[in-house]
Amino acid sequence: MNKSISTIIFDLGGVLIDWSPEYVFYDEFNGDREKMKWFLNTVCAWDWNENQDAGYPLASATEERIALFPEYESLINMYYGRWEEMLGHTHLETLEILKQLVENPHYRLLALTNWSGETWPKAIAKFSWLQWFEGILVSGNEGTRKPYPEIYELLIDRFNVDREASLFIDDSLRNIEGSEAVGLKGIHFSNADSLRNSLIDFGIKL
Repeated sequence: MNKSISTIIFDLGGVLIDWSPEYVFYDEFNGDREKMKWFLNTVCAWDWNENQDAGYPLASATEERIALFPEYESLINMYYGRWEEMLGHTHLETLEILKQLVENPHYRLLALTNWSGETWPKAIAKFSWLQWFEGILVSGNEGTRKPYPEIYELLIDRFNVDREASLFIDDSLRNIEGSEAVGLKGIHFSNADSLRNSLIDFGIKL
């Protein structure tokens, strides 16, 4: 018999927090979306940023990128120099779901996020509702990141998570597959309405 869900684990960026480099670089490229996309896919690419999410120092990453693309030095410096401007709003529809779960004593709420440990304090300062979680595991503080199995196992060990009674929510299918590989059930997030329906399907009371 399957256990009832008692622990719900949220990803943050893309699920509860809106974050996008476009908030800085769209204007810097004068609205030329194609040039901006090239820059964000080639110079300050996603896999480069993910390396910092696993704990690599921002200053070192920036210096190395400038050495590779010296003609883009000023723009590369903006990536982390103006990082706070990339932090957008809270996804209020998802936050309402989180609030309902917080008010239900049957559920433990944790968060597991790919986030640089150096920029994490800015998120804590901006989003007071992060205090609603019993615990948050930040990849940049641990030296690893999703979807590597080590970070899920670290979460399970640190917070004494019963993997058979736990559910992980993330907007990245790759990260969901990583959680399922270690025995955590997963919901691939697309929007708040779909999440609500999926939670109900798992027997979660909202």
